[in-house]
Amino acid sequence: MPTRESQQTRFKRIVMEAAACARCPAMCERTAVLSELNGSISARILFIGEAPGRKGADQTRVPFSGDQSGKNFDRFLASIGLSRGDIFITSAAMCNPRSESGTNRKPNRSEIVNCSYFLRQIIELVDPELIVTLGSVALDALKLLEPHQLSLKASAAEIHRWNGRVLVPIYHPSPQVLASHRREQEQLSDYKVVAEAIDRAKCEMNKRGFAA
Repeated sequence: MPTRESQQTRFKRIVMEAAACARCPAMCERTAVLSELNGSISARILFIGEAPGRKGADQTRVPFSGDQSGKNFDRFLASIGLSRGDIFITSAAMCNPRSESGTNRKPNRSEIVNCSYFLRQIIELVDPELIVTLGSVALDALKLLEPHQLSLKASAAEIHRWNGRVLVPIYHPSPQVLASHRREQEQLSDYKVVAEAIDRAKCEMNKRGFAA
């Protein structure tokens, strides 16, 4: 486990490298949303989203803020007693992907592959007990780091093991998802599973500490 000082130094290096990244031609004019505004690097819970939104994090530099997805996310967090200070948030793609017309689009595979370099470093740095993926893009991005057979449709709101950690895939908090795939009450129920996973992860850590 790195000391706090070395952890901070490493984080600054990752942030600077991400800010200078030009691997994705379609995103060269945008900057990675990665800084101390993503949360505490000592957090035990890591949330992974799809990508910064054009009207949200790409403007505010804070993941899941400034748009309706962010408002929904904060509401769902509060429903289980979590705050931004309890978590770290990153994305499968750390820059905002846009279509030719300027609207948000899903990051393509090559963009996710490029950004997996940073996602791996963030997971190793934060070293969370629990990872929560928000949507299928984030869940699939983990396959590039350590293969798994999970799908969002079959595995949502279930507690799994991935790469030595507790993993809970849930749906993205976007208004479109709430309107068509996962309604408000269903998502609130999903977050109760996240709370259960937090308790389970704490229990596992306590057992390891006692055994040591």
